[in-house]
Amino acid sequence: MMPNHDVAHDAPEWLATPPGRYVLDKEQAYFDRTVADIFGYNALQLGLPRADLLKASRIPFRLKADPTAPVALRADFRDLPIAANSIDLVVLAHVLEFSADPHQVLREVARVLLPEGHLLIAGFNPWSPWGWRRTFGRRTGYPWNGRFINLPRLKDWLRLLELEISGGQMCCYTPPFTAEKSLQRFGFLDAAGDRWWPITGGVYFLQAVKRVRGMRLIMPKWSDRLAPKEDLVSVPKKVRQPEEALVTRSGMTHSQ
Repeated sequence: MMPNHDVAHDAPEWLATPPGRYVLDKEQAYFDRTVADIFGYNALQLGLPRADLLKASRIPFRLKADPTAPVALRADFRDLPIAANSIDLVVLAHVLEFSADPHQVLREVARVLLPEGHLLIAGFNPWSPWGWRRTFGRRTGYPWNGRFINLPRLKDWLRLLELEISGGQMCCYTPPFTAEKSLQRFGFLDAAGDRWWPITGGVYFLQAVKRVRGMRLIMPKWSDRLAPKEDLVSVPKKVRQPEEALVTRSGMTHSQ
């Protein structure tokens, strides 16, 4: 059964376990690297409210939103109380696979993003040992009670919303062992995963940019404004009073 809200209530407990810490460490490293190179004035984090995925961002105003967690903004991700075209960066961490209406969540994200604003998504990959664990194991507890979304489907959703994919990456190639020693023993898979089996990472990242068709910057024609006018000649004129208008080269007057 899908949750009633766009949040997994048992995520904090799972993130404190060895596999949860393993995933969060990998994701934190990715977001730290990526958000540091995105600029603007306003950034928004949706999902994983206990983690600070924007801590490396240079954007001055950073906000977390969540339906239930004690954060700055309590809000349903399907109906964000945020003005349209106002956010430069949105981080969407494991929200879509636990939402009853993931496409509506993406529509809201596209609405609040500024043109040329950035979206970063983290999701569990169904075509990985993590996805196979969900398919063939018990679907109880986080993250196995979510609905993992295929990358091709997610990319189609983004294109429909005019969110142009600009980057992506996989991580977490080690199978979802519950013991710390097993995770460490198979840690070598992370070093080889991107090279030998890049599509089997347990977590995928997508970076997208909001494109607005037909939008272009209108710039003044400075060259035309500054070009000398050949038909104008400076003509001296005697000024009787200080308050008298000044005569410009074009012969027009400007009142003081």
